Order: sequence, then C-alpha cells, then structure tokens
Amino acid sequence: MSARRTMHLAAHFPGVDNTTVRADPRSASQIEFASFEHLARTAERGLFDFFFLAEGLRLREHKGGIHDLDVVGRPESLTVLNALAAVTEHLGLAATVDTTFNEPYELARRLATLDHLSGGRAAWNVVTSSGAFTGENFRRGGFLDRSERYTRAAEFVATARELWDSWTPDGTPRPFAHHGRHFDIAGEFTVPRPPQGHPVVIQAGDSDEGREFAASSADVIFSRHGTLEAGRAFYADVKRRLARYGRSPDDLRIMPGVTVVLGDTAAEARERAAEIRRQQVSPQTAVLTLERVWGVDLSAYDPDGPLPDIEPVPDPQLSQRRTRHGDSTAIAEKWRALAQEKGLSIRQTVIEAGARQSFVGTPGAVAAELEAFVARDAADGFVLVPQPTPGGLDEFVDRVVPLLQERGVFRTEYEGGTLRSHLGLAEPVWKG
Repeated sequence: MSARRTMHLAAHFPGVDNTTVRADPRSASQIEFASFEHLARTAERGLFDFFFLAEGLRLREHKGGIHDLDVVGRPESLTVLNALAAVTEHLGLAATVDTTFNEPYELARRLATLDHLSGGRAAWNVVTSSGAFTGENFRRGGFLDRSERYTRAAEFVATARELWDSWTPDGTPRPFAHHGRHFDIAGEFTVPRPPQGHPVVIQAGDSDEGREFAASSADVIFSRHGTLEAGRAFYADVKRRLARYGRSPDDLRIMPGVTVVLGDTAAEARERAAEIRRQQVSPQTAVLTLERVWGVDLSAYDPDGPLPDIEPVPDPQLSQRRTRHGDSTAIAEKWRALAQEKGLSIRQTVIEAGARQSFVGTPGAVAAELEAFVARDAADGFVLVPQPTPGGLDEFVDRVVPLLQERGVFRTEYEGGTLRSHLGLAEPVWKG
C-alpha cells in the first residue's frame, strides 16, 4: 500500500428516488429547510469538503401517472444553497444544474452570487438532458439531439468561465463577447469575479464522452463504481486523460457516491444494511423496477414470487424520466440467472441486483476500508449518501471521522476559507 493520502468527503442530500428511505420514522421532509440545514450542519461538524444537492426538472411518470415517490416535490438547488450559506461557515455548497435547459449568462450570475454570499464556497455539478419528456417543461422542448449534449455542455462551461473572467481580479468590469455554435452573446456581466475565480465544477457522467468532458473541464468527478477493482480502473482511465488537456492528476478529484452502514459488530452492520435495502425496495418498488426492464405491466405478479417467464418488450413510454442502464434483454437474463442461483423472489432479486457501493461494518473496519480505497488509487474521497434523511450522517461523523483523523488521513480542522482550498485545487488563472 502506498503512503497515506488525505481523503476528501462530501455529503449528498438524497433526492426523491427509489433509494430514499421514507418509511423510517427518523426520516423527515424532503423539502423543508430544517432537513437541509440538519444535514449541512452535520457535514460541517464533520469537516466535510462540501454539501451536494441533486436536481430534477420534471416529476417522473410511470404508466401514465406521477410516480408515487415524486409527490413530495423537489426544490430548486441554488435557492436552498443560498439559504444554507447563511447557516454554515466553511462547508462547500454544490448545486446540480442542467446545461440543456439553462443559459450561461443567467446561471453564471447565480453561481457567482452564491460564491460571493458564501465567501468562496460555491460548486456546480454539470449535468445534461436530451429527452423531449423533460423538455416539454421548457420553451424549446426536447430540441437537443443526444449526440449534442456534451458539445453544448462543454461550450456552456467555457462560456460561464469567460463571463466570470470578464471582471478583472481587482474589480474592474470589462465587456464580454462569445460567438460559438450554441451560444452567441455579448454585453457586460453584472457580478464581480467570484472569490474562487471560478466556482468548482463537478461532473457525473460515466460514458466515454462524460469521462472526456470531466478530463477537459471538471474539478471533481462524481462516479458510481462500486468495487475496488472497478474504482481503480475508472480512476486510472480518467486521470490518464488529463494530460491531453495540459492538466495534471492533481487537477481533478475523483469521488464516488457511497453508502455507509455501521454496527457494533459486523453482523449487526450487515443486518442494518439489509433492513435499509428492504425499506428502499418496497413490494411496489420491486414490481415497478421490473416493469422498467420488461416494458410491460407486471402488477399481477407477486413481489414475493418468481420473476416473469415472459421476454422483455422494451417500451420507453412506460416509465418516463427514469434512468436505464444497458439492454433490457441482457438485464433480464442476468437477473434470471441471479434469481435461479440464489433462489430469489422478484423483490429479493431487485434488492440483490440494485445494491450500490456500500461500506458495511464496524466504525474501525469502515475507516480502514475507506482509507484503502484512497491509498490504492480507487478514489480521492467519497460522496456519502446517508439514510435516513437528514439524520443518517450523524453516526458517521461521530464514530468514523475521529478514526480517520487518528489514522492521519482526514483533516482535523478547516485550513482555508474556500471550497478550492478544501479540495486542494489551485485558483484558476485569470484569462482577461
């Protein structure tokens, strides 16, 4: 194992999705400010780098109706983070904002404003959309071809940086002009250059295009690789791409999203993790998940019974705005093999197949495993997705963070005032 490296930690407020534990009595509102404040204050108490909010531009639908888990709504990220800036002092504040249905000028203003109000703690998680379903909420609709998503996103980020650089570091405004394929704008920007120079840019794509975009433009990449081997392969691939853009490996932080479940013994932690998964995958959710793969109404099937013996018939209209990974037939075959091998029901198969990366064990075992991922170049740190919300992070901060500090792999105090300083990233050179 290589020499110890300091890890980075962030907290993700779980969005409204099928992994949210809503049945737990400790779960609170997904929209009231008190929930966001609790999780943010806990993350800051734990000396985390940043607090991360997801985004949703349209409520999901299934079989022509609003998905049950979306009925509580989802507030706009930057509005929430501006409020959190007033109740935190050091914690970075990261908003997920789409580059397809926004414009560089107005978004650059909002991010620069947050950076000023927070004293240099703003971050932007860059995401893209291409579907007409989401686009129906906007004037231009689903105009953007899927192949153009990252082309527009790259120009969007570059344009925003031009706007932030249109004020000199000493506070002098200068006219800007950008003439490109997707944006043709000129004028004067209304907000002085942000305290960080540019707010931190985060990116979450895992495709080849997404990796290339992260290597060229991002400061942090939010990945989803669940094993040490997969994490090391992803880490090496993305870091290798940086040289093409004149960047060094230290210019990009790779932080996979993870869950952590603790117990006084390994057996207790495993049982707690299993109970969380049972809460996440209700009988209703299990059948809905299967319908997304099979493409047909399976409401007549017993969640505690066997998988369907019919072949999938992919239907993109069945579930709108839900992510699909891979070919339906291949997924169905994989799930059938898993169910047959382990004797699993529909619900048990969905639980087993959908388990995301988790660190499960005693606080000492989890601290050691987190350190090993960083030491073996599988990650630079982690974005924790706690359950239940908002109190699910408290135990990690109280029981694991002190052990990481004792190991010398996590800070014992904030040493700088900006998010870039927390992440060890240099301020971008002004390009006036």
